[in-house]
Amino acid sequence: MPLEDTDDDQVTFSTNELRAMRDEMQRFLLEYRFGMQEIETKVAILRDEFLYMHDYNPIEHVSSRVKSPDSLVDKVVRKGIDADFASIREAITDIAGVRITCSFTTDAYRLFDLLTAQDDVTVVAVKDYIAEPKSNGYKSLHAIVEVPVFLSSGRVAVPVEVQFRTIAMDFWASLEHKIYYKYDRQVPGELLSSLKDAADTAAELDERMQRLHRELHGPAGHGRMVAI
Repeated sequence: MPLEDTDDDQVTFSTNELRAMRDEMQRFLLEYRFGMQEIETKVAILRDEFLYMHDYNPIEHVSSRVKSPDSLVDKVVRKGIDADFASIREAITDIAGVRITCSFTTDAYRLFDLLTAQDDVTVVAVKDYIAEPKSNGYKSLHAIVEVPVFLSSGRVAVPVEVQFRTIAMDFWASLEHKIYYKYDRQVPGELLSSLKDAADTAAELDERMQRLHRELHGPAGHGRMVAI
C-alpha cells in the first residue's frame, strides 16, 4: 500500500512493503517454474524412451524459461492488463515456455501428438505456424497446455507455452530476433525482404532433409497433428 503521495504524484513504499511485493511475485512465478519443469520431465521421458525403444532421438535440444518480473511487467503495461495476479494469470499464457527443437517437421508433429495425448495434459490453444507461416516467414508449432502442479496448498493448473520447431526454423527465428533487437523493431524493408527469402530457403532445406530421411528410413511412424 502507498505510504505517501508527493507533490510530483510519486508513490513511495516502505522496505517491508517492497519485500512483501517481491515475495508475492516470486511465489506467483514459482508455480510457472514448476509447470515448466513438469513439461521438461515429460519431454525427457519421451526422448529417453525413443532412444531405448527405437534407437532414434527426435529431439535435438530443449530450452525453457520463465518470464522475468521485468519482462512480465512490460507485457502487462503493453497489453493494458490489470496489475493483479488474477488478471495476469487469465490474460498471459506464455509466462512459462518450453521450446523443443527437432530434426524434422514430422518429429515436431509427432512429439506434439505424444505430449498432448497424456491424460494430465490439457490443450488450451494451438497455433500451427508450420502449416500456415506468418507473413514474415516465421514457422513453428505453438501450443498452450495446462499441467497440474501439486503444492502444499493443493493442486494448481499451470499454463505452459510449448513450441515445436526444426533446427532450420530455430536458426531463422534466432536470427530474426537478433535483427529486430538491433533495429529496435524498426527493420529496414530491404532487410525484411532478405529475412523472408531466408525463411523460404530454410523451409526448402527442411523439405529436402525430410525427403532424404524418408529415403533412408521410410515413412513409417511419422504422423501429422490431429486437428483440434
